[in-house]
Amino acid sequence: MNDDIIEANYRVTADELRQFIERFERLEMEKKDIAEQQKEVMAEAKGRGYDTKVMRKIIALRKRDQNDIAEEEAVLELYKEALGMS
Repeated sequence: MNDDIIEANYRVTADELRQFIERFERLEMEKKDIAEQQKEVMAEAKGRGYDTKVMRKIIALRKRDQNDIAEEEAVLELYKEALGMS
């Protein structure tokens, strides 16, 4: 009887584990598809004459807090002035 319980628990755990792995694999495929779509968007923008390097910087900036950006820009200006780059 004890072996039957252990086997039933193992079976349920194996099924659950398989579901987690399959869900993760589906998400990996979706992530890959999304990354491909993002590449296509950038290729289209580049084809229309946009600088994709700058676009990526803007996208990164839009994700950040405005105060962090302002602080970083202030420090950058300070360093540039110190090096005579302004």
